[in-house]
Amino acid sequence: MSEATIELCSIDFAYSGAAPLFEQFDLSLMPGERIALAGDNGSGKSTLLHIITGLLRPQQGVVRAFDKRRAREADFREVRRRAGYLLQDSDDQLFCPTVLDDVMFGPLNFGLSRAQAHERALRILGELGLPDHGARVTYKLSGGEKRLVALASVLAMEPDVLLLDEPTAGLDVRTEERLVEILQALRQDMILVSHNQAFVDKIATRRVTLRG
Repeated sequence: MSEATIELCSIDFAYSGAAPLFEQFDLSLMPGERIALAGDNGSGKSTLLHIITGLLRPQQGVVRAFDKRRAREADFREVRRRAGYLLQDSDDQLFCPTVLDDVMFGPLNFGLSRAQAHERALRILGELGLPDHGARVTYKLSGGEKRLVALASVLAMEPDVLLLDEPTAGLDVRTEERLVEILQALRQDMILVSHNQAFVDKIATRRVTLRG
């Protein structure tokens, strides 16, 4: 049995009518690793995150996550619960009326009581430096605030792995520094997509370059 937390084995993938994006591609995320996916636009970085979470399915190859082969939709439901996915655009991730509602949504969806979800959401917001943001209207937040709230909504589900797609996009210097501090303090393995090399240098333990 593989020791990898997430493993892609001999993956072939192509979008309909397009040239193959991946052929016999392998990737393993080992315990304690934080992998940065590098490559030009269109090289498949975000596509890999979609394959890991079952949003896209390879034409050939094996996806393994958390010691199990994942092939059916039912298999990937557990993956999506255990692999917290921070989307590139925070507006795609935040859809509730208030910050607290957004952060509570995941825990409620996974069976926590409202009291438990409320307590966890307040704790996570406090840890991210947003203790007074619970009642704020989400769409009125700044770009940096939305990014941190989106991360809070992911962390509130207590994932084992983090998948981060351009986490510093649109952030000012101060908020980016805060995000670096937060991520450095987390225990989770990570796969991150970022064109921000200074950020990658501070977070990643290994780079994988994709050739589109």
